[in-house]
Amino acid sequence: MKIHPVILCGGSGTRLWPLSRSTYPKQFLRLNGAYTMLQDTLRRLEGLPDLAAPVVICNQEHRFLVAEQLRAIRTTPELLLLEPMGRNTAPAVAAAAVALAREDPESLMLVLPSDHVIQDKTAFHRAIRTAAAAAAQGRLTTFGIIPGAPETGYGYIRRGDPLAGLDNTFAVGRFVEKPDVETARDLLASGDYFWNSGMFVLKAATYVEELDAFQPAVLGAVRKALGASRMDMDFCRLDEAAFGESPSISIDYAVMEKTKLGAVVPVEMGWSDVGSWDALWDLHDKTPEGNAFQGDVLASDVSNTFIKAETRMVAAVGVDDLVIVETADAVLVSSRKSAQDVKLLVDRLKTADRTEHVTHRLVYRPWGSYEGIDAGSRYQVKRLTVNPGAKLSLQLHHHRAEHWVVVSGTARVTRGEDEILLTENQSTYIPLGVKHRLENPGLVPLQLIEVQSGSYLGEDDIVRFADDWNRGDEKSKK
Repeated sequence: MKIHPVILCGGSGTRLWPLSRSTYPKQFLRLNGAYTMLQDTLRRLEGLPDLAAPVVICNQEHRFLVAEQLRAIRTTPELLLLEPMGRNTAPAVAAAAVALAREDPESLMLVLPSDHVIQDKTAFHRAIRTAAAAAAQGRLTTFGIIPGAPETGYGYIRRGDPLAGLDNTFAVGRFVEKPDVETARDLLASGDYFWNSGMFVLKAATYVEELDAFQPAVLGAVRKALGASRMDMDFCRLDEAAFGESPSISIDYAVMEKTKLGAVVPVEMGWSDVGSWDALWDLHDKTPEGNAFQGDVLASDVSNTFIKAETRMVAAVGVDDLVIVETADAVLVSSRKSAQDVKLLVDRLKTADRTEHVTHRLVYRPWGSYEGIDAGSRYQVKRLTVNPGAKLSLQLHHHRAEHWVVVSGTARVTRGEDEILLTENQSTYIPLGVKHRLENPGLVPLQLIEVQSGSYLGEDDIVRFADDWNRGDEKSKK
């Protein structure tokens, strides 16, 4: 019986701001090695027998990021489902379950968030095989992480009686919300509680049946959304109106806390959900003083501190137990014990209608990327990188003109009825209201400086006429 990995890519990672942003959340970042967290999630499955191609579920805003990161590790998904909006994990898993059950109701799903770290791959594979045996008998099986500390950032699962005929598998006794530290110590001391990993192995048809019993509104909305879905290039777009009818609810609340079929497999495998900068500090190799540094860091009399420098040198003197994270447009300084509260700063950025929680200065697009260099009241300067063979949409702007200067590579420019070829140190001017398009016909990346000037410089001032990426309904993207 094949196991179908179901990869959940919808998280926002607000506790890892300012590195994680809503348009580029933590699952797409390289936080613990040469690969992104999404790529590592898939790579650590290598070697499992009877493994099907993955089903990947992501927000439609991240679809090109997901596709490119899968392509980079030579992974072709069985299905790439696009959520029009976030509705938590129960509807996301339901979309995969309904789609798989149509082909084979006996399909086993290995449900994995895309933003976890697992250091012991052998133990992980062993736990999957154990959980799959329980799931094949109709159990909704989750992984309980053997706790190493009275952690208050995780929920807990109490094990019940051992399940007959199944190795190292227990009925679920109860779920416990994230506890205070005293309660966490009591749970740890009992020896019967595990951290709730948020990972599952379950039969598609069984999950659909239990969801129908406990949350029929979720299942009904998801079935409608799949029934009215449409293919867009390699993506399956769930119908927005139908999917929006689903309650926003987690798989734990919707099913696992109610079902009598719940099972838990205890496992110790070097697991972390990397839910804070403190958790990331814990994962990294440290100096004798307890420090973990990344980037250009200069430190004196510093201990037990995490410092990440992205774009410039960060210097620290005489500090202890801090998190310092520098990016091109924001710097975070926090005590390590307060690292979980970074999300409160993100909430304040949202309330203030700022953009630092949404995008970095460097913004990725399916054709390449652009980076903000400078901006004023009626101008802004960007550095564009266009991938070989890629082209931007044919578009015009109502409120701004643009000057383009080629730094390296070759640019094919459509400007009104004209088409011109530009090379290094050559430039052109795009007047306000003129249709234009930029293309890289070469074999190396095109680097170009764009100077915009006008009364309004927002990314939503785009009228798109043709686009290789089918983004005609997305006015905010080049």
